[in-house]
This record gives sequence, structure tokens and C-alpha cells, in this order.
Amino acid sequence: MEISAAGRLEVRITPADVGKRVSVRRLSEPGAAQEKFTDTVGVLTSWDSGVLMITRRDGQSVRIAESALVAGKVVPAAPARRRGPAASYEELARVCSRGWRPLETERLGEWELRASGGFTRRANSVLPLGDPGLPLDAALAAVRRWYGERGLPAYVQTATGAEGTQELLSAELERRGWVREVTAELWTGALAPIADRAEGTGVVLSRQADEAWLARYQRKGVSEVALRVLGGGPSVWFATVPGAEGEPPAAIGRCVVDGRWAGFAAVEVDPGRRRQGLATEVMAALARRALDEGASAAWLQVETDNEGARALYAALGFTPHHAYHHYRAPDTTESDDRDH
Repeated sequence: MEISAAGRLEVRITPADVGKRVSVRRLSEPGAAQEKFTDTVGVLTSWDSGVLMITRRDGQSVRIAESALVAGKVVPAAPARRRGPAASYEELARVCSRGWRPLETERLGEWELRASGGFTRRANSVLPLGDPGLPLDAALAAVRRWYGERGLPAYVQTATGAEGTQELLSAELERRGWVREVTAELWTGALAPIADRAEGTGVVLSRQADEAWLARYQRKGVSEVALRVLGGGPSVWFATVPGAEGEPPAAIGRCVVDGRWAGFAAVEVDPGRRRQGLATEVMAALARRALDEGASAAWLQVETDNEGARALYAALGFTPHHAYHHYRAPDTTESDDRDH
């Protein structure tokens, strides 16, 4: 908190700081006999009519009455990372998009409109990096038309929690009634330690997802479109741990190598074989192949409520980089595919 030379807490932010990362302290129970304080850190997305709106790292917005503020200051746009590979949000967003390549794209200014027949939100949403070249309302109308022509709901993918992310755009979408359906996180880590965690000798690697791999894959509607998305990317590898004879694989995984980055996805294990280290075996085998191709850093995406996956990835050295969200246009039908 900001403290003056006289030792008093001070509010050193104004409405002119909208768009900046701030740290504020407020009275959580105004008028109470014993004062209680709450601290909030995030991007100041609005300051109107005596009310501040601050978007936290996870994308949640906090409303704070100006009258409740006791301290506040602007803080650096992103905290210094103590471990893991350094990367900007924009770099990771572009790498992730290439690693889950849509079948159709079109530019709207610097925004990228992506469509893949409805298979996953990631491949059927706008990636808004930069200026769309139109006022926001006109850009969103164009987005809705483009997806409507394809019989798809309109989604915009935004991110929060890192330097260069889109807290302001997220707030504007919410003001216009766009609905946030899914929040997930992108985590990064060093690649070599993953390769060293297990032998991976029972893992079979392939350039294509065969019928056995698909039998373990849990997403609905694995169509020709889905196969094209799964197989798209700079250098794609599929991993399989064979199961019992006549049964689906015990575990599977997918990795896309793109320069210094290796992206992991679709790491799934037979429920009856969990807690046997199979997910680690799969990731170690894929990591060694990625190292052979010159990669040094790793990324993956995990939903915020998947505690088992989060524990595994933390043990492998991954840490959160930013959160991302899919906003659906109002008055459109929700997608049946829950994949983020």
C-alpha cells in the first residue's frame, strides 16, 4: 500500500489510471466497530459514478465504492517471474493458436476469426490481438455476422493476468451482455525436467491419431473436422500407452512442437489406471521427442476446476502464466462441446 511520509495510507490512483494494474485497500465493513480491510490487485477497468471496477488475474471483476478506499497505487504491469520460461502473452497466444489450428480463418483488422465446424471453442472463436480496425460495436457486429453465416455461435477469446492481456476488452464485452462460459489457465514450464521424470519406454509415438488413440479421447463428435484440427500444427505427435488386448489405450497424449515451444494437450488416462504415473510417462516421452526437435519450453492449458491435472502439472514444474476466457455473444445457443 502507498504510505505517506507521515505514515498515513494514501489513495494515489485516479480515473485517469483506468487500464493500469493497481493495488487497492478498502474498508470491507464500513461503519463497523472494528474496521476490517480487504486488498485487491488487478487491472482498473472502469471508474464511473463513484464506483471502481477492478479485474483480477483470474478474470473476476470486483466492484469497489470510491468512498470505501483507504489506499491505492499503480503497480507494475506484471510481477517478475521467478521460474519457468519468460514469454509475453502475445507470443503464447499465437503459439497456442498454431498448436490447435482452425480450419478457416479471416482477418478483421488485427483480430483473427477462427472456425472449425464447432469443434472446440478454441478453434471457433476470435483471437483479438490488436486493433480490429473498426469501433468495438461495429467489430462485434461483424464477428456475429461472420459466425452466423457459418451456423456457429459467436465467441471471443480474451485473457487476463499478464502484461498485454485484455482486461479492458473483457469488461467491455460484459457491459454488452456477452456471457463468459469457460475460464481456463495457460501454464508454462521448462521442457527438460519433464523429460527426466520418467522413462516413457512403454509409450508409442505416432504422427497420426489412430483408432486406438481416438477410442481413449474423451471429446464428443470426433469427426473429420476434429481429426484435421487434432492433426494440425507445425510438428504434431500423438502418444499412446497400449491397454489390455481389445481395450482402449491405458493413456494418451498429444504434443505440438513449434520452435522453442512444445504444447501438451489431450493427456488422458483410463480411470482404472490413474495414479500409476501413466500421464507422467506420456508427457516424458513427448518431451524427449520435442527436445530432439529443438524445443526447450512447454505450455499447456488446464481448466480451473481440474484439481487432479493441476496437481500433476505443478509437480512437473509448470506454473500459471495467464487465464483465458471464452465470451459468447448474447442470444446465441451454447455450444454442445465443453472443451475450452
